[in-house]
Amino acid sequence: MPCDDNSHERTTRREYLTYSGVIATSGLFAGCAASQNAGVDDTPTTEASTPTNTVTGATTSTAGDSYSVRMAPVGTVEFDSVPETAVLISNNVADHLVALGQQDRIITLGYPEEYYTGFYDELPGVEFETGDLTQLLGGSFSKELLYELDADVHHIDPVFRTQTNSLSQAAIDEVERNVAPFFNNWYSRAHGYQGDQPYRYYSLWELLDKFAQVYQVRQRSQALTRVRNKMVAEIQAELPPQKDRPLVALVTYSPTKDTFRRHKLNGPGWGKAHTRPLGANGAFEDMELADGSGSFSMEAMVETDPDVVIYNHEWVSPGGRSEKFLALSSHPIGKNITAAQNDRVYLGGTTTQGPIFNLFQIELTAKQIYPDIFGSPPEPGESVPESEQMFDRQHVADIINGDV
Repeated sequence: MPCDDNSHERTTRREYLTYSGVIATSGLFAGCAASQNAGVDDTPTTEASTPTNTVTGATTSTAGDSYSVRMAPVGTVEFDSVPETAVLISNNVADHLVALGQQDRIITLGYPEEYYTGFYDELPGVEFETGDLTQLLGGSFSKELLYELDADVHHIDPVFRTQTNSLSQAAIDEVERNVAPFFNNWYSRAHGYQGDQPYRYYSLWELLDKFAQVYQVRQRSQALTRVRNKMVAEIQAELPPQKDRPLVALVTYSPTKDTFRRHKLNGPGWGKAHTRPLGANGAFEDMELADGSGSFSMEAMVETDPDVVIYNHEWVSPGGRSEKFLALSSHPIGKNITAAQNDRVYLGGTTTQGPIFNLFQIELTAKQIYPDIFGSPPEPGESVPESEQMFDRQHVADIINGDV
């Protein structure tokens, strides 16, 4: 398909999807800088938006019933109908769309073959087939490919340059103008935006509501949020006093260097939305280095002596590193860590999570940190016995499938 900036055919075909916003300018989101920590506790709040009609459970719209969704950093996007096809890179966005029952609209992922679907296997009637999706990362992402895909929306944050570094700002503007808008907010993952413009952060569940507005299924997002809030409230009601909670080291591990990278268990953003609500004592909350940076020796870990050690991200993709990490009790130095001595070394959930992943990973992490209260955690590839499950799988599946 030609990449003609002035293509009359393109603008005609886009008469049902119009874009009325651009990347946020310095004054677009007044007060954003002051609210950059909003959503740290993942309790959803309502942001002012400008829909032209009320969007609820249905996924269809009547011709002429336009609606708009406002989200930083892209501004206000106006739709004349629900997007039929969506370009995605990030796995967390795919999980958002699956949670809303919109997975059939997805036509791309960063690396489709690596997407973990194990959680969906536990939800009756919920499937996400990735075999036919176009891979966007690994050298294929380009302006020309976006023209060829001809999607109705790009769920990519145009400010996140790591994902869009093969596109100039001029190319992004051109694709927005001639193909479809960009609609995503990536830096809410860890509140790590370092640009010079205001950038609002959202909790995971606030983002779910934004996507639900796009696909006109807010009843589903609201119902899933209630499931999450109920589970978290029940967990928090059972937690011991802070001084009696375990010291938890959230790490990644390099077996070749025999060193760790440290992560803040209770850090901000939706990347920690499965650990932060559990209120455990993080071993590295006071570190001055950026999350996941630097090197931490095995000797230093022995000195820190955590009660629990969790390997960040690794639950969804265990491999050789996982095996060596789980064998810390046999390590000549690592065996002196209390967590290793007590068999409290675990593979943790991924930070690239949407709402379904989050539900399962809150449950998983609660059992890893507080097994005496919530029961023993499953091993990778295993399911929690029905009698020990902390949320109703069938109810979640019903919500996803539209039975709200």
